Amino acid sequence: MPRDLFEDAGGELGEVAAEIAKVIVGQEKLIDRLLTALLSEGHLLLEGVPGLAKTKTVKTVASVLGGSWQRIQFTPDLVPADLIGTRVFSPITGEFDLEVGPVVANFVLADEVNRAPAKVQSALLEAMEERQITIGRTSIPLPRPFVVLATQNPVEQEGTYPLPEAQMDRFMMRVTVEHPSTEEELEIVRRALIGDVEVEQKLDVEALVHMQKLVRDVYVPKDVAQYAVRLVELTRMQDGPAGSGVIQLGASPRASIALVRAAQAQAVIGGRRTARISDVRNIAIEVIAHRLILSFSSLTGEGDSRDVISAIIDAADSTWTDK
Repeated sequence: MPRDLFEDAGGELGEVAAEIAKVIVGQEKLIDRLLTALLSEGHLLLEGVPGLAKTKTVKTVASVLGGSWQRIQFTPDLVPADLIGTRVFSPITGEFDLEVGPVVANFVLADEVNRAPAKVQSALLEAMEERQITIGRTSIPLPRPFVVLATQNPVEQEGTYPLPEAQMDRFMMRVTVEHPSTEEELEIVRRALIGDVEVEQKLDVEALVHMQKLVRDVYVPKDVAQYAVRLVELTRMQDGPAGSGVIQLGASPRASIALVRAAQAQAVIGGRRTARISDVRNIAIEVIAHRLILSFSSLTGEGDSRDVISAIIDAADSTWTDK
């Protein structure tokens, strides 16, 4: 019986998730979204208060998947050259040589990304969107795979620079990291007393690139694409399911593309060669919510953009015939 590439990929990704779980207690949703972003060649924004192992999760993922990785601590005094590099004069040759910055890596952890000023965020934006950096007049392609995994603290506002909407849209997903349950926190304490756990590398970058290509081969039925577009379309309706005047600016077609691509990745994680509507529904909040701009009146009440997307999903499901 011939091997099924999709089933093989699903099994290997299951081993990756299990290896990450040796270090990260709980957070199954976070691990799933991380793998989805990596397979989709998308960037991920992790949001949560300090102490929820956001940085540790990213470091563990890089260790399990192999490849080069860099951690950049974003601070208010950071300048673009600290990120992308600069030209350095060589007294030996008498010429300026290119010295690339830490962003030239497979996995880039942008820690507390909202602490950097606008110039630095713009430099990161080119790397995320164009998969290249520009120093002077020289453009340098970034290695494949290239994924930015950024963290930010949504609570503290002093000394921070909120990410502009244009850059938020460049992140395929925003994942909110929640506090662990009582049982999970007890396990976290137990593991802290034992000491650090060593993880094994389960994949290499070549295998990850192969899986990224496999994601693009996942079949997307017409109704799945229609469902994704319908969800995004509902965010642009002023009198939509979320209520009149709640959304000031809805999501762009980039959200529809990201939804379908993430659904393809979800299929590969599940060992399937066909995407389903349930894949789109499963990932919709993380893909769409951060792309919305809510009206001032909605921000003064309870709830946030995630609640808005939940209402939109419920409305779409109530009228959708092919669930």
